[in-house]
Amino acid sequence: MFSAIYCMLFMDRRRRRCHRTNFARQAYRLVDRLPDQIKHMRDLINISDTDCIAQLRMDRNAFGRLCYLLENIGGLVRTRNVPTTEQVAIFLTVLAQHKKNRVVKFDFKRSVYTISKHFNIVVQVVLRLHYILLVDPKPVDETCTDDTWKWFKGCLGALDGTYIDVRVLLSVKARYRNRKGDVFLNVLGVCDPSMKYTFVLSGWEGSAADSRVLRDVVTRPNGLRVPTSNYYLCDCGYTNGPGFLAPYRGVRYHLDEWSSGRAAPQNHMELFNLRHAKARNIIERSWCLLKYRWAILRSNSWYPIKTQNCIIMACCLLHNFIRTAMPVDPLEDDIPEDIGGGHNTDDGPDFVDQVETSQIWTTWRDTLAISMYNDGAAILDII
Repeated sequence: MFSAIYCMLFMDRRRRRCHRTNFARQAYRLVDRLPDQIKHMRDLINISDTDCIAQLRMDRNAFGRLCYLLENIGGLVRTRNVPTTEQVAIFLTVLAQHKKNRVVKFDFKRSVYTISKHFNIVVQVVLRLHYILLVDPKPVDETCTDDTWKWFKGCLGALDGTYIDVRVLLSVKARYRNRKGDVFLNVLGVCDPSMKYTFVLSGWEGSAADSRVLRDVVTRPNGLRVPTSNYYLCDCGYTNGPGFLAPYRGVRYHLDEWSSGRAAPQNHMELFNLRHAKARNIIERSWCLLKYRWAILRSNSWYPIKTQNCIIMACCLLHNFIRTAMPVDPLEDDIPEDIGGGHNTDDGPDFVDQVETSQIWTTWRDTLAISMYNDGAAILDII
C-alpha cells in the first residue's frame, strides 16, 4: 500500500516537472520579434515618402539627415538591440501621433521600458542641438521687396505667446489655470519671416500674462536679446516700447476685419494696423503649423511637467529642421493665410533690457504710419 502511494506521488511530481519544462521551451524569445520589427521599420522609412510624412512628419531624405545629425553631432548612440534609426522613429511617432507608450510598443514590438527609455534619450539629444537648429534673426534691410515686410525696416520678426495643454499635480494646478479656467502652459515664441523659430521660452504657468512673460525673458541672462536698433512685431497684449512694435489700441487690427470698399482702412492708424497684422500673422501661422504637425501639443500628456517643457522645445527645434531639410513643407498649405534666441554676450550692440512704454517709440510709430498712408501706392495694395 505504501509503495503504491509513493509511486503515485512520484509520477505526479514528474508530470508537473515535465509540464514546467515544456512551458519554458515554448517561451516567447526576443529574436522571434526581429522579423516584425524589421518589417515595421521598412514600412516607415523604406517604402514611400507619403507614408513617412504621414507617420513621422518628414520625408525619407529628411529622416536620414536627422538621424545623421543626432548620431554624429548630438551623440545619440545605438544600443545592442535598438539602432539609432529606430530610436528616432519611436520619438517622432510619439510626437506626431501622440500615442501612449503601451500603444507604441505594439507597433515597434518593444517593451514599454524600451519605448520610454529611448524617447527620453532622443529628447535630450535634440535639445542638445539647439545651437544648430535655432536660427539667428536677420533684420529686414533696405533692399527688401516683399510687400508684407518692406515697410518694417530693421524688423527681426514677430513674437507672441500660445497656450499648450498640460497635465500637472493637483497641488499646483491653480497656478496653471488661465483666465478661461483651463490648465495650460504659457509659451513665448519668436519667429523670423520664414516661419522659423529664433527663440522659445516654455515653463511659465497659464495664469501668467503675456507682458509678464516678455518682461522676464528680456532680463534673463540667456533670454531674448533685441538690439536697440531693431525690433519685433507684437500684438496689443504687449507694451509698445523700444524693441517691440505694437499696433494702435482701440483700432481694428485683425485681418478678418478688413475687406475692399467701405471696410478698407480709412486713416493712417487703420492702414498701419492692417500692414502690421499681415506681417505679425507669421507667428500665428507658425504656432498653428507647429500644433498641426505635432499632435502631442494639441492635448495634454502623462509626462512630468519638466518633460513636457522639453517636448515643447524639441517640437520647435524639429519644426525648424523640417523647414530647412524639406524643400516644400507639405503641411503649410493646410494653414490659412489669415489665421488670427539670442546670445549671451557683452560684446557688440546694446540690447533692450526692459519692457516699458516710450513716448519716443510711440512718436516713431506715428511717423511710420503716416508715411505709409501718404505713400502714393498705399491705397492700391492695402488689401
